[in-house]
Amino acid sequence: MRADKWLWCARFFKTRSLAVEAIETGRVSVNGERAKPAKDLKPGDEVVVRRPPYEHVIVVRGMSERRGPAAEAQQLYEEKPGSRAKREALAAELKANPPPVTKGRPTKKDRRTYEQYIKYFNEE
Repeated sequence: MRADKWLWCARFFKTRSLAVEAIETGRVSVNGERAKPAKDLKPGDEVVVRRPPYEHVIVVRGMSERRGPAAEAQQLYEEKPGSRAKREALAAELKANPPPVTKGRPTKKDRRTYEQYIKYFNEE
């Protein structure tokens, strides 16, 4: 099955065009190599999906010809325990340190502070 279609069926992206865009920008890799939208996936392949600030490392478990309910989509893959732990730790850190809040229109200083905040979490 095509990588873009599988990512859409597994509900990582809302549309196939968003999946294609993510693949073309290098946010998806299959078995350690940069993927193309038409890359054939098969059970056992390791897929890394980067959706900043999170990164999902998953193993393909099944295929589906249609985009079904979320419970059905979760049967198509298995997330590695290390990936899940890393995502949960990052979520807790983001929750503990929320981004700076401004009143009204942000100033240049506010924008720079926010960009530093985002850059810090994307580097890890």
